[in-house]
Amino acid sequence: MAFTTSSLEEVRNAVNVCTMCGFCKSVCPSFKAIGWDSALSRGRIILTYGLLNGEIPADDSVIENMYTCTTCADCERRCPSKVKIVDIVELCRADLVANGHILPKHKKMVDSILKYNNPYGEEKSVVDTLGIAPKKAKVGYFAGCTATYRSKKTSAASLSILKKLGVDFTTVDEICCGSVMQRVGWPQEDVTKIMKKNVDAIKSLGIETLVLSCAGCYRMFKKEYPKYVDVPFEVLHITEFLAKQDLKLKPMKGVATYHDPCHLGRHCGVYEPPRQVIAKIPELQFKEMEFNRQFSHCCGGGGGVRSAFPEDSMRIAGTRLSEAEFADCIITTCPFCVSNLEFGLGDSKKRIVDLVELVDELL
Repeated sequence: MAFTTSSLEEVRNAVNVCTMCGFCKSVCPSFKAIGWDSALSRGRIILTYGLLNGEIPADDSVIENMYTCTTCADCERRCPSKVKIVDIVELCRADLVANGHILPKHKKMVDSILKYNNPYGEEKSVVDTLGIAPKKAKVGYFAGCTATYRSKKTSAASLSILKKLGVDFTTVDEICCGSVMQRVGWPQEDVTKIMKKNVDAIKSLGIETLVLSCAGCYRMFKKEYPKYVDVPFEVLHITEFLAKQDLKLKPMKGVATYHDPCHLGRHCGVYEPPRQVIAKIPELQFKEMEFNRQFSHCCGGGGGVRSAFPEDSMRIAGTRLSEAEFADCIITTCPFCVSNLEFGLGDSKKRIVDLVELVDELL
């Protein structure tokens, strides 16, 4: 089958703008883990152009290089030409999928979303799993698939905090936010249908403020949903919500640092609210890692890399963990970051924890 695309002109423009300076080499997590230029931002731009221009085939090596990108966007921050590299990578992935080239593990997750409304193959709905039925309320909590079915402490802590604060809130009859499908290149029309279902479910409850504890879900509602559907409510990450609250927290001993999730930080610009919440913890010694905020290094779990290339994902996590050797505890604000950093932890006793779990313990 001939490889077809409608995206060649956009990629050609990126190739013309990219100067091949290699600045992306200093920050690209997959390049540091793999070591080849083809697993680097500038290499992926060339591969994409060659693929879409019909100059190279969509063989296994090309597909692997396009899917080892975590879409962390650190290359975009570093790029002097401001090439939208993540857009190019995801555009290429969409063309690969449209031409029948999708990684088996990604296909399994997408099939599960289409059948069960989550990527984990869980038959029970989110609200049934959480055990709290939706109702009319101005504040809604969107748990997300990972916090519902895998990192359950995150959703449990979020719900507990809202109850302790006396917030009149509701859960949502939610389905997967669509992030997985969009990251791996699944057709946007299917993702848009999911977006509409979630927005309709939220609107039906009269929700004015939607609170999310998953950085990936937050990015979808904050950045991606408005491109395709109307979002008539406020979207807050739970740390933005908690930063505004008068939290009376118990003291905590030890040294802690904070890992900025790529979805929450570079993609959405949310850097200070998590730190403002951490600052409310008495006696905790907080110290930043060398690379923090927009300079933060990726955990290695995003962009479908953890599911398809776990060894690369683990190496990237190991690099990030080595930057926090001074800390007893690494705090983050994304259940997937917690999962992947723990994945790379090995036998270390260092604690990796979502900030909501910590707040719930101390509240």
